[in-house]
Amino acid sequence: MSKNITIIQGHPDPSGKPFGYALARAYADGARAAGHTVRLIEVAQLDFELLRSKNDFYKGTAPPSIRAAQDVITWAEHLVFFYPLWLGEMPALLKGFLEQVARPGFAFENSSDEKMGKKLLTGKSARIVVTMGMPALIYRWYFRAHGLKSLKRNILGFVGIAPITDTLIGMIESDDARRREAWLQKMHILGRAGR
Repeated sequence: MSKNITIIQGHPDPSGKPFGYALARAYADGARAAGHTVRLIEVAQLDFELLRSKNDFYKGTAPPSIRAAQDVITWAEHLVFFYPLWLGEMPALLKGFLEQVARPGFAFENSSDEKMGKKLLTGKSARIVVTMGMPALIYRWYFRAHGLKSLKRNILGFVGIAPITDTLIGMIESDDARRREAWLQKMHILGRAGR
């Protein structure tokens, strides 16, 4: 069964050269080959300011680029995030994008009868693909993947997105062509499966 898939490319380098871009293209190619419809949000290409106050978050107006991204997210049944691990977390630009996107009224709604508010993005699933310089097992087990867990629980889960799966790709600076090709193939397969 075909899905509407939105790929969110969270790398802050707009050149398209980092390996995370190739991974996202491989996923998209696999998804399209299987009949899924794919749309892309490239965070590095968007024009938006960082939020600087609680009032901006709750009462401010999202800029046009963010409203357009919200439309593409609304359209999707499945979201796929690609980003590099920087200082144990997602890059600041991606975090700023998510703060802009996940505003009240779009991602959640405060409600007097619900302690946590109403989750407005239920019914969507997600995959998170994180590239990193260290071995992925070190990040997952020694560092407990704290940044990834925060994105899954405190942002995506908070607004109702579930299930959320992840793929960690370590030693990204390696010039091992076979390893890189294996990761591209894996993304193609995941894209075909729409997961």
